[in-house]
Amino acid sequence: MSATSSWLWLLLHIVLIHPIVSSSHIPPIVPTCRDKCGNLTIKYPFGSDYGCGHPDFARYIKCTSGELRFSSGTGAYTVSSIDYTTSTLVLTDMFMSTCSSMQNSGSFRLDRASPFTLSSQDMFVLLGCSRTSPVFDPNEDLCDTGSGLHLCRGLYSCEGVTGIGLEPNAPISSCCVYQPIIDFATGFGLDLPKLQCSSYASIYGFGGDETDPMKWDFGISLDYNDSYYTETCKDCEASGGFCGFAGFRQSFSCICRGGGNSTTNCYGRG
Repeated sequence: MSATSSWLWLLLHIVLIHPIVSSSHIPPIVPTCRDKCGNLTIKYPFGSDYGCGHPDFARYIKCTSGELRFSSGTGAYTVSSIDYTTSTLVLTDMFMSTCSSMQNSGSFRLDRASPFTLSSQDMFVLLGCSRTSPVFDPNEDLCDTGSGLHLCRGLYSCEGVTGIGLEPNAPISSCCVYQPIIDFATGFGLDLPKLQCSSYASIYGFGGDETDPMKWDFGISLDYNDSYYTETCKDCEASGGFCGFAGFRQSFSCICRGGGNSTTNCYGRG
């Protein structure tokens, strides 16, 4: 073998073999978990960073640039509040209509496989729907034509309706208080182009006054499964650690504030 061939073989050995050998000795990265994201307190099963909280929730909830975000197939939404006593959180859709501001909205979907469900408090109101919209099909019974109509009257009295091409106090014939049939295979879906509606509003409370839509609570309220909080996690938190997960199998990991992690707790780890 010539000197040139020997040199090329040595170089190839260094480039291809050395990184593989050395990388096998690199320890796994331990995430840095935080108990705050912006002004929201983060508790299990949620986490501030990947590897923190429960893996089933980490797919949907992330802290990005100081803002807690919920991701679904239709986009990312701001988490405006979390109530750990009732296991509920509220999402804000920046394109959703409110009394003060209305505009064309996007769609919203909640996967059936997610650990979240729509709260019973949620009232979805479809605005600016065409006459041929499937929500008005008399055989489908998708709109509340009874007591729910006061929501349509309230929203159509708002100055904000000009944003979707209507005049205040316009006829409410293009409005629907939506009562969808939730598909247990696919979850909840609000497909505005398919429903032929311009916008939607979601109301989860009336702020103490059902007659004044300016005081209503706009947002999407979700219940979450709180059965993930185990004794192992409680023991980890009692030792000052954060409950998280690690490895290919995403097994439980107690992440310690001073660095490092454990399969149980952080006692004796600083």
